[in-house]
Amino acid sequence: MSPDFEIDLGPEGPMAYRLLRAGQRRTISSFLAARSDLRGAQQARLERILSQMRGTDFGRAHDLSRVRTLDDLAHSAPIRSYADLQPWFDRIIEGQSQVLTREPVRMLLETSGTTGRPKLLPCTRSWEQSVSAAQAIWVLRMVADHPEIRDGQALTVVSPEVHSHSVGGLPIGSNTGRMHARQPWFVRARYPIPDAVYALKPSVLKWYALLRFALQAKITTITTANPSTILLMCRLLEQWRLPLSRDLEAGTLRHGPARRLGRLERFRLERGLRRVAPPADFRPGRIWPLKLVNCWKGRPAGYFTSRLPEALGTRAPIREVGITASEGYFALPLGDDWPGGVMWPLGHVLEFIGDDGKPRFGWQLETGERVRLVITTEAGLYRYDLADDLLVVGHSGQLPVLRFVGKTGRWLNATGEKVTEVQVSTAMHRAVHAAGVSTIAGFSAHTAWAEVPCVEVAVEGVSAAQAATLAAVFDAALRGENIEYDAKRESGRLASARVVVVPDGTFVRWRAARVADGAPDGQVKDPILSTSDEEWSRVMAACS
Repeated sequence: MSPDFEIDLGPEGPMAYRLLRAGQRRTISSFLAARSDLRGAQQARLERILSQMRGTDFGRAHDLSRVRTLDDLAHSAPIRSYADLQPWFDRIIEGQSQVLTREPVRMLLETSGTTGRPKLLPCTRSWEQSVSAAQAIWVLRMVADHPEIRDGQALTVVSPEVHSHSVGGLPIGSNTGRMHARQPWFVRARYPIPDAVYALKPSVLKWYALLRFALQAKITTITTANPSTILLMCRLLEQWRLPLSRDLEAGTLRHGPARRLGRLERFRLERGLRRVAPPADFRPGRIWPLKLVNCWKGRPAGYFTSRLPEALGTRAPIREVGITASEGYFALPLGDDWPGGVMWPLGHVLEFIGDDGKPRFGWQLETGERVRLVITTEAGLYRYDLADDLLVVGHSGQLPVLRFVGKTGRWLNATGEKVTEVQVSTAMHRAVHAAGVSTIAGFSAHTAWAEVPCVEVAVEGVSAAQAATLAAVFDAALRGENIEYDAKRESGRLASARVVVVPDGTFVRWRAARVADGAPDGQVKDPILSTSDEEWSRVMAACS
């Protein structure tokens, strides 16, 4: 029987919830109505999106004037990747108007993609409104479940809203920074980090300044997409405890990486600092009265999420932020223990591609199905392949509840085994427990080509003596996760997995290099798989 998830957005709740809810009554009403008429809600979204795309260059090229219904959508144009739409995006980047939408493009959102060079995506006012409405519902339910978070401040890790401009004059920035800047004043009042800190370069300087400001605040929530970002924060707090302690005692920003600050920059930032006694324990849960952590929990982030309680020094609840990306907001969890997020029906039009390759809509999905997400948005992404692999874990009325499984098409495949990032992440999670290793800071797997190839994993945080044991238990765990890998190992077509020990700081340097290349800091995805020589070379280059 399919699990049915109740949605409680009624008028009763803590004061903060009631105040926030008052401004969202129309959205709540439409959201709840979609539970019994998802087709109607999605048809309405399609009509609104088409009204902005008809008459554009893309609309004329694809005769969108003939598209009227959701059924028409599936036959109107092929599903496209970012690369397929690149010529259209390039025209927007150059400053041309009415390319994908009649509505003006407000800015270009820079996203890291999976591991390659950053992509630029158009952002329109209508698209912003759809995403903001979804986020408001997520925040509303979070405040209802955790009213205690209002007693402190909210620490977020974002990239700058705008960091440059395109050749056509459009602002270029991050979606996390945009969302951060667009929050209502009463939400922004809870932020302890000045906006200027997020614009600091290099990344190591930004992190030091961010932690210095955070250490004088009363943090009750930490929010960032990637759990490995929080683990990095924990490591940096310990690494910089001495210079941070000196700056806390003096009320300054002058030690450690802050020595790089210019005089005027330092003067402006130090005006917001005060003297504070350094903590005895630099784990976040011991520094602050931490009540809630918000980040990705779905696989393959599961390994990093599992390490958070120990690293944080607290058992504060960890809440999923949902299926969200720079392309939009697609599913939002409405409880700490939800195994996925309920489809957001009031934003974009969502299609789901099953094993048969045929597109379907949310009300046609069944629990247990794995599907690929295709989106049509107010920003002009028409039948855009997000390459997200999702699992249907239940329903709320007609709305499917979806869990992120991994990126479609990313795997290691030397002999037909198709090892996915989820399988590698799960196998490593089991292996570190079985081997008694608790110090791993990061890992990345690739295919080591030879007469008999094998899966080779670069691991930071283990000794040479531990590597052989970890490799053996990882190999056994991976055989249990993937029957094709097990068969190839049994037949001798694949050799046993091996572990390569990389120096301390490798994955911090890898991350810093990605940020330097333009990837938004809070959205950098861990290189669990290196599926090309180029990706593996980046990991190896970070070893020194």
